[in-house]
Amino acid sequence: MTLPALLMFLAFGIVPLLGVFYLSFMRWDGIGAITPAGLDNWSAVLTDPSLLSALWKTFLVMILSWAVQTPISLLLGVFIAGHQRYRAVLAVVYFVPLLLSAAAISIAYKALLDPNFGLGAGLGIGWLRQNWLGEPALAMGVVVFIVSWQFVPFHSLIYQGGVRQIPTSMYEAAQIDGASRVRQFFSITLPQLKYTIITSSTLMVVGSLTFFDLIFVLTGGGPSDATRVLALDMYLRGFRSSDMGSASVIAVILVLVGLALALLLRRLGGKDANSSQLEGA
Repeated sequence: MTLPALLMFLAFGIVPLLGVFYLSFMRWDGIGAITPAGLDNWSAVLTDPSLLSALWKTFLVMILSWAVQTPISLLLGVFIAGHQRYRAVLAVVYFVPLLLSAAAISIAYKALLDPNFGLGAGLGIGWLRQNWLGEPALAMGVVVFIVSWQFVPFHSLIYQGGVRQIPTSMYEAAQIDGASRVRQFFSITLPQLKYTIITSSTLMVVGSLTFFDLIFVLTGGGPSDATRVLALDMYLRGFRSSDMGSASVIAVILVLVGLALALLLRRLGGKDANSSQLEGA
C-alpha cells in the first residue's frame, strides 16, 4: 500500500535531487548545451564571499523567525485549545493569513509600508513613515515580522492539537494540589509538548531555508544584499546570471543544511517520540 507513495517520492523527490546534483558538476546557461565543468562550480561558489553572506542572512532569518514564532504560536495554541465556542471562531480567524499567497502578502505590505503613500502617511503616524525596506536592519525586521505573521497560525494549530492530547486528569490533579494556571503551564503543558515543540521547530527551521517568493517580491534581496538569503541567491545565479551550475551547487547546499538541521533537532528530541504524552502520568 505504500508503493504508490514511494513511487511519487522517487519521481518528484529523489530523481530531481539527483538531477540537481548532476548539474552542479556541469556548465549550463539554461538554454544551450550542457558541458562538463568538473569541480569548477563548487570551487567558484565555495570561494565566493557572497555565499557566506547569504548563508548568514539565511540563518539570521531562521533564528529570528523561530524566536518570534515559537512563543506566540505556543501561547495561541494553548489558548485556542479550550473548548469554548468563541475560541473555535478565533482559531479560524487566526488561520486566514496562511491561506494568502506569499506574493500577495508581500505586495500588500510593500504598499502599506511605503513612507510616502503607505499606512503611516495616510494616518499621519510619524514613526510608521520610515524607509522600512530601504534600511538593512529595518528590512530584515520586516521580513521576519511578515514571515511570523503568516506562519504563526499554522504552528498554533500544531500546538492546539498537542495540548488536546494531554490527559485532563493531570490538570485535575494539579488543581486539587492548588497549582495555579501559570504553574500548570510550566509544570504540565510545556513538558508534555516537548516533542510538539521539536516538530514545530523542525518545520520552522527547514521551512526558513526555502523563503524565496516573499523576499523576492518584498525586497529583491536588498537593500545592498541585506536580505539576500540562499534560496534567493540560487535564483539570481541561475536565472539572472544564467549559471545553472552554480545555482545547482546552492541547491545541494540547501538540501545538506536542511538535512543536517532536521537530524540535529530529531536527535535533540530523543529516540521515543511518544514518551512526552506519558511524562508525569
